[in-house]
Amino acid sequence: MTHRRPFHAARIVCAVAGLAVLAVPAALAPRAGAAADASGAAAPPPIAPTQHRTLGNLVFENVPLPDAALMAGLGRYQQSREASFLDWLADGGMLIGTRFADTEQLHRVAAPLAMREQLTFYEDPIEWARAARGGGGFVFLKDQGGDENAQVYYQPPTGAARPLTRGSFIHGSPAWAHDGRRVAFYGNDRDSLSYDVYVADVTSGSPPQLLVGGHVDTWYPLDWSPDDSKLLVWKYVSISESYLYLADVATGALTPVEDPGHPHKAGIRMARFAPDGRGVYVVTDEDGEFGQLKLKDPVTHSSRSVTPDTLWDVEDFDVSGDGRYIAYVVNDDGRSRLTVLDTESKLELAPAGLPEGRIGNLRFDRTGRRLAMSAESPVAPRDAYVYDVEHGRLERWTRSEVGPIDVGTFTVPQLVHYPTWDRAGRHARMLSAYLYRPRAAGPHPVVILIHGGPEAQYRPGWDPFLQFVVNELGYAVVAPNVRGSSGYGKSFLALDNGLLREDAVRDIGSLLVWIGAQAQLDRDRVVVMGASYGGYMALASLISYGDRLRGGIDFMGISNFVTFLRNTSGYRQDLRRAEYGDERDNGTRVFLDRISPLTNAGRIRKPLLVAAGSNDPRVPVSESEQLVWRVRAAGGEVWYLLAKDEGHGFRKKANRDAYLQTVATFLQKLAR
Repeated sequence: MTHRRPFHAARIVCAVAGLAVLAVPAALAPRAGAAADASGAAAPPPIAPTQHRTLGNLVFENVPLPDAALMAGLGRYQQSREASFLDWLADGGMLIGTRFADTEQLHRVAAPLAMREQLTFYEDPIEWARAARGGGGFVFLKDQGGDENAQVYYQPPTGAARPLTRGSFIHGSPAWAHDGRRVAFYGNDRDSLSYDVYVADVTSGSPPQLLVGGHVDTWYPLDWSPDDSKLLVWKYVSISESYLYLADVATGALTPVEDPGHPHKAGIRMARFAPDGRGVYVVTDEDGEFGQLKLKDPVTHSSRSVTPDTLWDVEDFDVSGDGRYIAYVVNDDGRSRLTVLDTESKLELAPAGLPEGRIGNLRFDRTGRRLAMSAESPVAPRDAYVYDVEHGRLERWTRSEVGPIDVGTFTVPQLVHYPTWDRAGRHARMLSAYLYRPRAAGPHPVVILIHGGPEAQYRPGWDPFLQFVVNELGYAVVAPNVRGSSGYGKSFLALDNGLLREDAVRDIGSLLVWIGAQAQLDRDRVVVMGASYGGYMALASLISYGDRLRGGIDFMGISNFVTFLRNTSGYRQDLRRAEYGDERDNGTRVFLDRISPLTNAGRIRKPLLVAAGSNDPRVPVSESEQLVWRVRAAGGEVWYLLAKDEGHGFRKKANRDAYLQTVATFLQKLAR
């Protein structure tokens, strides 16, 4: 859990477009601490790669040169751009993120479809920013080389940007006070392990002041009260347990929003003050399986539901400054559905004309009559839109280029459901998946695309590379949401926790059975691929179902849960132990070692592509290195790609393009 990033940033990690390039040392040997297996047994000497080449910050091992004709075809799909709404500016213009060169930077758009005025010019991408509620300044987050040690920068109305934070620490969730002078954010500066809440006065030049923290906890600032005397803060324990407090800005004293005598253990998605400051809007699953929007009174501890009970999560919301309009987005089996409530006329408004896919980053302007957002679909790039609630009019503020491709040829995925290996009550448990089918007659080779997380969900959006795989390589793509995925209730979310980890892998086995029963899908040509936790799933599937797979792609995946939990950044360790189990417990450690791909690497007998970033703070590059070495030592075929200037996901276009070229070459070979 970090600052709230635009949803495309996470998608780069989890979807096909996130299958980036991975860089590895010239002599491929495990790093210190990774050269022995979990039992401590010494590893055999490293296996020398048969091919080695570099391209800038990219290192390729055993990766053949790409075919010129294939690359020319792929190049047509790599020219599109997108635009993400980030915030309203004080002058009524819009702050967006978009790319003109190699990385995404901040731009200003003054009016619908006006020019994009570039505001930042860095080598590393800028993915999140917040504008001051008064004046013309804004703050943004920037790391270096994907290390995720984001610093908070303040850009005044005139002059150069300056850092508010320094050092090798992580920062995020900037929230402006109404006075336009103070901004709150979290940081782990104190001990590198905990997220504390700091407040900085951008006009004073003095260092940020610690407001909430002092223990080994994870705190996020969410919103300031209308009079700026209190800060709404979020104590995050896990995806299923969080708590809200009001922090006195003068003293740091904390008051729980819930009745302290009857605390609720519940998952919280987001929260903010009501415009009058007397209540708190919060998305919580305290009353059932799904996150619903409620209004809570911190004094009386009463609450009421704002959104009707649904079988899906509320994933985003905002409230107009006068409280009249409440906009919220429901995640309906992977597709976003926007509703605007008019609390005066008691009407529900459903804006028409938005792309049918994903909607996010809702934000009313200061008038409370214009609602901005980002929206995208499989046939429309992400762009910024504004809904005029009084006139019921939708305006498009950016129109991103798709490149030299005809989106009319793009495939819209079909939502399918397949039975898995166990039962839910008296019936077979059904899992959802999105299926992209080539237009030509089958049977088609298949890519199984597994999302990361695991507390995430595959959701269809703009992904030109996936369309290339379908249209040009002739693959069908199936993207399942196996147990443990978010979006299907908190009980489903917990079905893979701890000792249940292998049950999610069995869901892939059930998907292979389903694929075998589809006449238009070729069960003898199936490739599995995934990023991060999805990379682990791809590796585990190759081990358990290798006889039914042609090969696999692992992008920055976990190869050994024990070494991963030991080596991931300290501020993430306890959060990940809540999901995977605590490796410091002997019984849990034995289990995690037994199910880890590294332990069973000798059973990976099909071609494997591995990619990673050297600066990854989440899944350290050593997870990829030790896996590549172990599979090669057992005689397996491994292509390995390393990016020296990337972290968890490839955010620079040149690196991402090279990675996708490698993936395309690998898939073309396996389809024969």
